[in-house]
Amino acid sequence: MSSLLEQKIAESVDLEFLNKKYRTMTPEERIREVYYEFDRILLSSSFGTTAVFQLHLFYKQQIIQPVHFIDTTFHFEETLAYRNQLQQLFDLEIIDIKPDTEWNKITHEAELWKIDPDHCCSINKVKPFEKIKEGYDLWISGLMRWQSSHREQLNIFEKRKGIIKFYPILDVSEKQARNYIKKYELPVHPLKPLGYESIGCIHCTLKGKKRKGRWAKTIKTECGLHL
Repeated sequence: MSSLLEQKIAESVDLEFLNKKYRTMTPEERIREVYYEFDRILLSSSFGTTAVFQLHLFYKQQIIQPVHFIDTTFHFEETLAYRNQLQQLFDLEIIDIKPDTEWNKITHEAELWKIDPDHCCSINKVKPFEKIKEGYDLWISGLMRWQSSHREQLNIFEKRKGIIKFYPILDVSEKQARNYIKKYELPVHPLKPLGYESIGCIHCTLKGKKRKGRWAKTIKTECGLHL
């Protein structure tokens, strides 16, 4: 959010009240209820290994919501194929967010992920998404507490960089998510059976439990979108 009005809207929201109210709800109830609380809602998905869980909650409740996808130009082909598969399965309207063409070209040529991964993420993920956030009051994201130590500290609703973030599946355990996907026979990301549990850009993703395969052998744990 860039305007003073939008910032004031975010600041006026009583997060303590919302977190208390939503704490006892199921993820389905949270998603349904939030549309009574907010009007301008943004939903994003990385189409990673747990994305199908949250997207199916929308589909099952017949909530039609465009899905924003950040196309960094560095995704695995398997991720793009999975994105297309879920798009057809859930009849999704997917809005691709792309980085600035010239800056993206520089990251390719300089292999910026090797020397400055934070800057690479900023160019290809954070800055493009910052522009999209303008005009929205609430951003729905599929973060889950079990995924990392940073995410363990999150609340269902949080204020982040001028927008309210909403994590409806935050307190769902890894086992619960896995059982849900199995129960509804939902397709899994094709790289997950190969040992990839968290999947981002191809150059910065290795096999590993939870998020240990992301930016391996560095202190980096998040791309910057959720900090």
